[in-house]
Amino acid sequence: MSADQSGSGKAADSREPEKARHQGLYYGWYIVAALFFATFLAMGSRSGFGVFVKTWELDWGVTTATVSVAAAVGWLVNGIAQPIFGRMTDVYGGRRVVILSLLVMSVATVGIATVSNIYGLIALYGFVISFASGGVSPAITGVIVARWFERNRGMAMAVLVAGGSVGGLVLVPFMSFALVEFGWRTAWIIVGVLAFGLGVPMLFFIVRSKPEEMGMKPDGDGSHDSGDAEITVRPVGPKYVEKWRDSFSSMPIWQLSFAYWVCGITTASISVHFVRWAISEDISIGTAALAFGVLSGINAAGVLVIGLLSDRWQRKNLLGAVYLIRAVAFISLIVLPGPSAIWAFAVVGGMSWLATVPLTASLTADVYGVRNLGTLFGFANMAHQLGGAAAVLLFGWAFTAWGSYDIPFAIGAVTLVAAGIVSLSIREKKHSVRYVQVPVGGAPGAKLLKQDGD
Repeated sequence: MSADQSGSGKAADSREPEKARHQGLYYGWYIVAALFFATFLAMGSRSGFGVFVKTWELDWGVTTATVSVAAAVGWLVNGIAQPIFGRMTDVYGGRRVVILSLLVMSVATVGIATVSNIYGLIALYGFVISFASGGVSPAITGVIVARWFERNRGMAMAVLVAGGSVGGLVLVPFMSFALVEFGWRTAWIIVGVLAFGLGVPMLFFIVRSKPEEMGMKPDGDGSHDSGDAEITVRPVGPKYVEKWRDSFSSMPIWQLSFAYWVCGITTASISVHFVRWAISEDISIGTAALAFGVLSGINAAGVLVIGLLSDRWQRKNLLGAVYLIRAVAFISLIVLPGPSAIWAFAVVGGMSWLATVPLTASLTADVYGVRNLGTLFGFANMAHQLGGAAAVLLFGWAFTAWGSYDIPFAIGAVTLVAAGIVSLSIREKKHSVRYVQVPVGGAPGAKLLKQDGD
């Protein structure tokens, strides 16, 4: 081969990664779209639980506190499922987990139509649906997205989580409409059939656990040679851990988990008790569901803005601001009259509702790396769901005992202020790979990260 030929060959080789970036939309965005729809179904349907609380009370002759037990069991079981599914994702791959989980969830959702008492609701919703939905939670879907993206991780996570907001925007009002027009049993059947007929096939045909499975690199940066398909070199930060247990000896995981525990308290209580609170304020179910839909719609836009900003600003500052804004929303439920409070909460709460999810997941990945992200974010989600389980139960007990939600809402506001302060105290510039990187490649102290079992 002549020098000219050799030189031109090298030049062509050097252009391959750049060429790969411009061959069309990066496949990772198709992954995000499919997981967006799965999140739409899973989180949207769970948000709709509160629509049926009053109906079940009347049908079965039970109290708000009794129905709250089913929801609380669901949040508890879902919390226990998070680290289990997270570890399975790290070991076996996220694709298998999300497909099987949505399949079980969709069948069980249809089965809700057969329930005739609170015990059946606890068994089917509290255990089966809630456990299965843990496999379609941001703890799992977020791990898949984090492995497909590095530079645009915050935005990709935000688009994913916006699926939950859009689910609340669409499914909660729809389930309210279906309840009035067709009855609550038909409402659950429709959602289950939608998940089974559209959601499961979409995940099966589109989702892959990591870009290496398709001979690609994160963000679409070129492609792997066939011999290197199982190896990815990623930059890591000073807190990167090879073993997930090692993360618990550092502060960030505890700070993130505490704040996320508060997030669970305040989102679970609203998802279950918001409509019931509205009814106690002489506001109709339809209006309450519409207000929750408005909250979700505003949040969908807010999450995308947060995602865009989080790739440019410190994520911990945005996270702290989100919790403090939500505290203001909770205060509005106490100090304003019902008709004003419901819309104030929808607008102010909508600015913050699910924005914690992409920020918490991205911060966890930035600090500890993606190797054990499923397990670590699973533990954070467990804290979230345990807080939610306790809140759902206590809010129901408080309303049954006192006929008012004012004291629980006040407690929620106080915990949100604490979560905001704790989030702001995270030393992101010291711990995050975005600001401090361990050398990779052939440099001293290099780490070659083999993404086995993703």
